[in-house]
Amino acid sequence: MPRPSRSFTRDPSVAEHKLAPGTWKRVLSFAQPYRLALSIFLTLIVIDALLGAAGPLLFRAIIDDGIANQDTRLVIILASVVAGLAVVSSAVGLIQRYFSSRIGEGLIYDLRTQVFDHVQRMPIGFFTRAQTGALVSRLNGDIQGAQQAFTSTLSSVVGNVVGVTATLTAMFILSWQITLVSLILVPLFVLPARFVGRKLATITRERYALNGAMSQTMTERFNVSGALLVKLFGHPDEESRVYAERAGRVRDIGVTQSMYQRFFMSSLGLLASIAVAIAYGVGGVMAAQGTMQVGTVVALTAYLGRLYGPLTSLSNVQVDVMTTMVSFERVLEVLDLEPMIQDPVDPVSMPTGSIDVRFEHVGFRYPTATEVSLASLEGVAKLDSHQTEDILHDVTLHVPAGHTLAVVGPSGAGKTTLAGLVSRLYDPTAGSVRLGGVDIREVRQGDITATVGVVSQDAHLFHDTLRSNLLYAKPDATDAELIHALTNAQVWPVIERLPDGLDTVVGDRGHRLSGGEKQRVAIARLLLKNPAVVVLDEATAHLDSTSEAAVQQALAAAMHGRTSIVIAHRLATVRDADEIVVVDAGHIVERGTHDDLLELDGLYATLSRTQFAGDQVTAA
Repeated sequence: MPRPSRSFTRDPSVAEHKLAPGTWKRVLSFAQPYRLALSIFLTLIVIDALLGAAGPLLFRAIIDDGIANQDTRLVIILASVVAGLAVVSSAVGLIQRYFSSRIGEGLIYDLRTQVFDHVQRMPIGFFTRAQTGALVSRLNGDIQGAQQAFTSTLSSVVGNVVGVTATLTAMFILSWQITLVSLILVPLFVLPARFVGRKLATITRERYALNGAMSQTMTERFNVSGALLVKLFGHPDEESRVYAERAGRVRDIGVTQSMYQRFFMSSLGLLASIAVAIAYGVGGVMAAQGTMQVGTVVALTAYLGRLYGPLTSLSNVQVDVMTTMVSFERVLEVLDLEPMIQDPVDPVSMPTGSIDVRFEHVGFRYPTATEVSLASLEGVAKLDSHQTEDILHDVTLHVPAGHTLAVVGPSGAGKTTLAGLVSRLYDPTAGSVRLGGVDIREVRQGDITATVGVVSQDAHLFHDTLRSNLLYAKPDATDAELIHALTNAQVWPVIERLPDGLDTVVGDRGHRLSGGEKQRVAIARLLLKNPAVVVLDEATAHLDSTSEAAVQQALAAAMHGRTSIVIAHRLATVRDADEIVVVDAGHIVERGTHDDLLELDGLYATLSRTQFAGDQVTAA
C-alpha cells in the first residue's frame, strides 16, 4: 500500500522559494568528505530497488514455469532464490542504513561544530540582538533538516526513480495494456495526496507556531528570574488558562491531523485495491482467453504495489528537496555573517609583565543591526540600517602600569562602553586602544582575553558546580589553587560550609548564592586567571553595605599590583584611585584625584554631594 510522503505535511509554498546564487555548489561542498560513503550509499539504494523489482518476476516464473508444468524442482529452486533475495535485501538495507547514519550524523557534526564555532566568534553586539531560541533552532532543527538532503531525501528520490523505472520497464514487457491502464489511475493517487497535503501543511504550521509559543512561555516562566517575577507580579490562574488554551488547540490539531492522515491512507488504499481489482479483472480475462499467463497477472498486481507509492512521492519531490535546501540556506546564512572583530592576519605578540592602557583619540558608535545581525534571528522582516549616534568622542586616556583609573559619570555617559573597548568586545570607530603600547586590533583575541580580566555588576555563573565555574578561568588549576583564590576573594569560608563544597551546583545563573557571594566567586575566577589588566564594571553596584565591604576586600586583592580600570557609580569606592576621570555624554569633562575634583567643584563634586545627601537620608 502507498505510504504518505513526509513532504505532504510541509508547506508547498517552499517550492517557490528562490535560492541564493551558489547555494547548490556550497551544499555539494559539504558532501566532499563523504564522496566514497555517498557512492556506496547510492549504489546500495540502486541494488535494493532492483532486488525489489526482481521479486514479482520470480513469482511469475514459479507459477508459469514451475507450478503450471508441475516442475517441483524448479519451484523449490525459485522459492530458494526468492528467500535468498530477501536475505540479501535485508543485508543491503542494513548496510545502507549504516552508511545513511554515518553520512547524516557526520554532516550534523560538521554543520553543528562549524555554526557553534562561528557563533562563538561573533561580537557581543550580535548576542544583544539575536533571539536565543532562533540560534538554538539553527543548531538543531535547521541542521537536522539540512542533513536530510544527503540521507532521507536523496535516498527517497534515487530509490523511487530507480524503483519506478524498473517497475514500469518490467510491467511494459509483461503487458503494455495493463500498464497503460495502471498509469491512467496515477492522477487519482496524486489528487488526494495534494488535497490532504495542503490541509496538513496549514495545520502543521499552526501546530509549530503554538508549540513554539508554549516553549517560549515555559522558557520564560521556568527559569529562576521568570518564576520569581510570576510569583511576585503574575496571575497563575491566567497563565494556566492561556497555556491550557494553547495546549488544547494542539490537542485538537493532533486529532484533525490524524483524521486527515487516515483519510489519506484510506483513499490511497481504496484506489490501490481498485487498481489491483482492475488488473486482476483485465488480466484474468486475458488469461482465461489464453493471451496471458496466470503468473504474469500475479506479477503485474505485485508490481502495482511498488508503483503508486513511489510515483505519489515523486509528484511532490520538489517540496522535499526545497525544504532541505531552505534549511541549508538558513544555516549558510549564519555562517556567511562575518564577525566584525577578527584576529589580524599577522598578529603582534602581547607584551609580558606589567602593562599600561592607553586610549588615543577614541571615538565609538554601536554597530547597526545590518552589521552584526540577521533579520531571521531577530524575528523581524527587515533589519534597521540607520547608523547610531557616537557614544564616545575623542577620548584620550593613559593608565600607567600598576595604577588605578576610576571612571565615573551619570548613567548613559559611556563608562561601560570604555570598559568594553579595553577587552575588545567592540572596536573603536576612531582612534585606537593600546595595551603595553600595542594596538589591540593587531593582537590575537586570545592574547587579549589572557591579559584583561573583567568583573561586571552581574556576574554570570553557569548551571554547574563551583569547581567547574572556577576552572573556566584556568582549566588545569589544582584544588589548592582554587581554595587560595576563594580565600583571597573572601568567600572560601562560605563555600567550605556548603555540604558539597566545591562540588556544589550553583543553579541557574548562580541563584543558589547571594549577590555578594556570586561577585566574590567571580573575583576568585579572575584571580585564577591572573590577568595583567583588571576592569571592574560596577562590581558592587547592587550589593548591600555588608556584602559590599566583603567584595571591596576581595577587589583590593584582585587589583593589587595590576593595572586597573574601575567603573563606579558610588564615588566612595573610588576615592583612593590614582586618577579619576568624569565622563559625560561621551566626553571626558574632568580628571584628577578625588580631592582635586572636589576642589574643582564641577560635575564630580555635584555627584558627590548628591550621593552624600542620599546616604544621609538612607542613614536617617
